[in-house]
Amino acid sequence: MMTGLFISELERTFKRKKTAAVLAVYAGLLAFIWFFFQRGGISFFDADHDVKIDSLNSAPLLLRDLSFAITFIVIPMFVADSFNGEYTSGALRMVLIRPHHRVKLFFVKWAVQCLLVFIILCITWSVGTCLGRMVMPHVNETTFLGGQTLGTVGALLYSLKFYGICFCIFIAVISIGSILSVLMPNSILSYVATIGALIGSVYVSDKLSFFFSVTDSVFHELSRPNSEFLVNLLFPILLISLIINLFVWKKKEWVG
Repeated sequence: MMTGLFISELERTFKRKKTAAVLAVYAGLLAFIWFFFQRGGISFFDADHDVKIDSLNSAPLLLRDLSFAITFIVIPMFVADSFNGEYTSGALRMVLIRPHHRVKLFFVKWAVQCLLVFIILCITWSVGTCLGRMVMPHVNETTFLGGQTLGTVGALLYSLKFYGICFCIFIAVISIGSILSVLMPNSILSYVATIGALIGSVYVSDKLSFFFSVTDSVFHELSRPNSEFLVNLLFPILLISLIINLFVWKKKEWVG
C-alpha cells in the first residue's frame, strides 16, 4: 500500500508542468553559474571571506551560489504545488476518497519532496565534484573557513558533510512550507507565505538565520570543532514542524 502511494505521488509530481519547468530552470541556472564560476575563479564562504576555487572545494562553493534558488524558488514552488495545488484543483479529493490513511499520505508527499531535493543536491554535488576535478586548478589540499586544511579524502568528506547538513535544512524548509501550504487558500499565497516565513525567521532570532543564508551558516558551523547545531537546533525544529504538520493534516477538511 505504501509503495503504491509513493509511486502514485511520484507519477503525479513528474506529470506536473511546474515540476518540469522548475527543474529546467534549475538546470539552466546550474549551467549559468558554473560558466561564471569557472571563469571567475573566486567564490566566498560568506560575505567577509573570499576563496580561490580549486579542484577540492568546488562542490560546496557551487552549492553556495545555488542554495538561494533552492531555498526560495525550488522548494516553495514544489511544496505549494504538491500540498496546496492538488487540494485547490480537486486532485487530492480523488486520492482521499480511497481508503488511504491521511498520515501515510502526508508522509508519502513529504518524502517525495525530500527525494526531489535530494536528487537536485546529488546532481549539483556531482557537477561540482567532477567538473571541479577536470576544469578547476588541481591541488592536493585546500583550506576551508576556520583554517581547516584538508587533503583529497578530507575535502571529499567535508563536501559530503556540507551537503548533508544543507539537505537537513532543506528538509526543515519543506516541513515548514507544507504547514503553510495546508493552511493557505491557494498555491500562490502558500508560496508567498513560505517565503515570508523564511525571511521573517531572521527577525525572530539570529539562530534561525540559516533559513535565509543556508550555506554561509553551514560553513560557519563546520568551522567550529564541537558544533551541536543539528542536535540542539535543527532536529528539534524539524520534529516540531512534523508534529504540527500531522495535527493540521488530520484536522483539515480535505473532502467536501
